[in-house]
Amino acid sequence: MRRIVYNISEIEPYINWLYFYHAWGLSGKPREEKEKLKAEALDMLHSWEGEYHTYALFGLFEANSKGDDIWLEGQKVRFPMLRQQHPAAQGEPNLCLADFIRPLGSGITDRLGIFCTTVDGGLEKKYRSDDYLNMMAQTLCDRLAEATAEKLHEEVRRSIWGYAPDEQLSIEDQHLERYQGIRPAIGYPSLPDTSANFIIDQLIDMSQVGIRLTTSGMMTPHASVSGLMFAHPKSRYFELGRIGDDQLRDYAQRRGVPVQAMKTYLQSSLIKK
Repeated sequence: MRRIVYNISEIEPYINWLYFYHAWGLSGKPREEKEKLKAEALDMLHSWEGEYHTYALFGLFEANSKGDDIWLEGQKVRFPMLRQQHPAAQGEPNLCLADFIRPLGSGITDRLGIFCTTVDGGLEKKYRSDDYLNMMAQTLCDRLAEATAEKLHEEVRRSIWGYAPDEQLSIEDQHLERYQGIRPAIGYPSLPDTSANFIIDQLIDMSQVGIRLTTSGMMTPHASVSGLMFAHPKSRYFELGRIGDDQLRDYAQRRGVPVQAMKTYLQSSLIKK
């Protein structure tokens, strides 16, 4: 298990400002407007240096797949996945994240990375008396959590896991996902079930970096990211798409969660009736 504390200055270069501008509704706006807001944001970031930090937690586990499940720690922990019902293009496979882990019975034990990143909880309360500064801080914290995941993933590829030790990518290349492997996050297109955070918490104990889970599996502080890391050279990001009742029931059974509860967790991914 690796717990890392970062200074704000270490994470700043990894921030993807395109998403910062999007959060402020500035996509497509004049460059001058964006640069003015970025300058204000950088002033705030620099004021946090030394007082506030970001945090990362990473665990590397032996893993194998069986069907649409990933089994960890010698088949002690089952991590069910969901499979695309409609591929992105004709002739494409119906992808599942379990496809990127060697199957049980192959004679080879694979590995899976589990991670989470977050910011100091105090940052989310620091500017509550000022709406503008509060929004600035919230959007910056979101970007810092994501940028910390970017920085962590780089270190995992190069040294902690070390499956790409000779990698030499610019920050822009990393933002364009030109690295080997993927790091799908909980709540994102291939991992929409937020309650999967309970499995991640079981494996790496997110409280070590100050993350707490709500009853639905949402993380606090809100500016937190959690997910999985795959090293397979052909692994790629994909969108799960809509889930039918049959897959919902099968997934709920594999998770050991009542179907009605799973409907709540996967509401945005269910086929509309």
